[in-house]
Amino acid sequence: MKKLLLRAAVPVLLATALARPMAGQVRPELPATVQPGATDDSLHVNLELLPDSLVVAPIDSSRLVWLRTPPELRDLVGDRIGCLETNVPHVFNNHVLAFVRLFTERQRGYTQRVLERENLYFPLFEKYLAKYNLPTDLKYLAVVESALIPTAKSRVGATGLWQFMGPTANDLRLRRDDWVDERMDPEKATEAACKHLRYLYGVFHDWEMVLAAYNWGAGNMQKVVRRTGKKTYWEVHPNLPAETRNYVPTFTAIMYAMKYAKEHQLHDPALNYQYAEPMDTLQLGGRAFDFKRLARACGYSDSLALLRMNPELRKPWLPTGYRSYTVQFPAAARPMLTVVDRETLFDYCRPPAELPAPLPLRSVLLAGVEPFPTRRLAEGAAHPATREAPRFRRVRHTVKRGETVASVAERYDVSPAQVRRWNELGKSSSLGSRRQLIVFLPLPPATPPPASTELAAAAPNRRIAPATVRPAAAKTAPEAEDSADAPRAVTAAASVQRPVRTRTVAQQVSVPSVAEADDSVPATYVVRQGDFLEKVARTHGLTIAQLKAWNRLKGETLVPGQKLNLKATTETIADLTAATREVAATAPAAPKARPALLVPPLPEVHLVEPGDTLYNISRRYQGLTVEKLRELNHLQSDEVKPGQKLIVRS
Repeated sequence: MKKLLLRAAVPVLLATALARPMAGQVRPELPATVQPGATDDSLHVNLELLPDSLVVAPIDSSRLVWLRTPPELRDLVGDRIGCLETNVPHVFNNHVLAFVRLFTERQRGYTQRVLERENLYFPLFEKYLAKYNLPTDLKYLAVVESALIPTAKSRVGATGLWQFMGPTANDLRLRRDDWVDERMDPEKATEAACKHLRYLYGVFHDWEMVLAAYNWGAGNMQKVVRRTGKKTYWEVHPNLPAETRNYVPTFTAIMYAMKYAKEHQLHDPALNYQYAEPMDTLQLGGRAFDFKRLARACGYSDSLALLRMNPELRKPWLPTGYRSYTVQFPAAARPMLTVVDRETLFDYCRPPAELPAPLPLRSVLLAGVEPFPTRRLAEGAAHPATREAPRFRRVRHTVKRGETVASVAERYDVSPAQVRRWNELGKSSSLGSRRQLIVFLPLPPATPPPASTELAAAAPNRRIAPATVRPAAAKTAPEAEDSADAPRAVTAAASVQRPVRTRTVAQQVSVPSVAEADDSVPATYVVRQGDFLEKVARTHGLTIAQLKAWNRLKGETLVPGQKLNLKATTETIADLTAATREVAATAPAAPKARPALLVPPLPEVHLVEPGDTLYNISRRYQGLTVEKLRELNHLQSDEVKPGQKLIVRS
């Protein structure tokens, strides 16, 4: 009895199992969400994109789909894929069959939306693929990535028809800012994608590996190849993440579904097919421009019509001073714009209200803190009388052997806590010999300088040069008289000093009075045991030439108990002025300056980061190619490791 029941049930079960697969060959009705004629632009259709552009679409087990598919349908799809004349991957297996049934049965509405844009973008793709000598059927890669929506954006930030990430767009020279994102420009993004695919093929020499590297990254694919020792896609297929495992089967399935769309009844007269139309351009030249007003001038009822023709625009207007931008609009609207002249058109398309502008910096005045630099402060810098004088003087102290924080603080009459805070020292930090410390000393209240002469006005802020001068640094009297802009007088001695400015060399310079006393440093110093000239000069922030000039020293020997002047006196200023006049009157013409020695610059080095390749690195530096990069670093292959240093410019 059981055997009879089983024999009767088997045909029924087989008929039920085969009924659903065969339904894929019958054209179903369109989804209820698509209303023919509801909108003139299919970009406004509420199209639910599958996660990551179809490659991780929820499908049944590929093995289970294979078993559920009738043998006749499997053979038919396999024969059709085998007959495809293309250089791109077209292997037929259970993974490919699962996605074929997805696009021809369960997601028929999705495939039909792609077919609407096929005639709009595929001619552009074919033009650039032929230009870079790439297989024409790589155009289906954009379908897998973005479903031919130029403004598509994934959850991780990949944008455009070819779904470029930010770093990859930078390497391919695609501009991105607050107003324009060239990843959404169909023409520029397509050319950048062709360059990237050509580079990937030069690395892997296999189109299936190229497609996987386009999705996962060239560096990650190279790691898998090195780890497994296998070099083809289906050999490393089990070692790839789920998204990359589905990527190549998705590409083959979408290529099959679009090539055999007629056989699967995917075409329908109710679909809104889009075609390219002749376009014209308008150069803005940095003017503020409102694209909604231009659309109105062209006669469009939709104010955002021009934004769909210029998908790289992120906002419906551009500000004044933006880089030169070229607007594309249909050539059929050209007669409507030629009614008025160019300036009238730009005045009409000017934004009606003031465009948002960044707020100016607001200066917050705090006690003891200098304000932010502004135009008003820059203009007030020419009037020293209105500017607040500094209240502290910065002194650099070189630590000697045996000195401590307490001894340094006692020497400058400050607290040890201040010395530690100024130099970021801990409580237990010790001072090493010859370490540089910073100490801030208070300055006395500034008084207005006398206005007798130009030199006297600058005296409190200048150090007087020593009496020893270089004859070769002076100009002759005739050369000085020819100069109408007051040539600089002879500069003193071997130390680097500020020059004393005179109107002409022959002109008499009045001897200035001694500058006002500076209470921040002592006027004299008594030589102690072990002192020498360089030590005294370094301690007090002076030069050896200044000490010798101010104290009329012939040599550098000091005697304990000797009294040294640490400031210029009236006698030293008079001696300096007399020596300056004497040398300026008799000095020969200054010889031509010797050319500076040309020191070759150090080579520029790039530190390899995870995911970097030779192509990405070469694109970041102007004029650098992959071959040049190999030559500079003596590389035998294209493999680089994170942390490796590469010479990018010698």
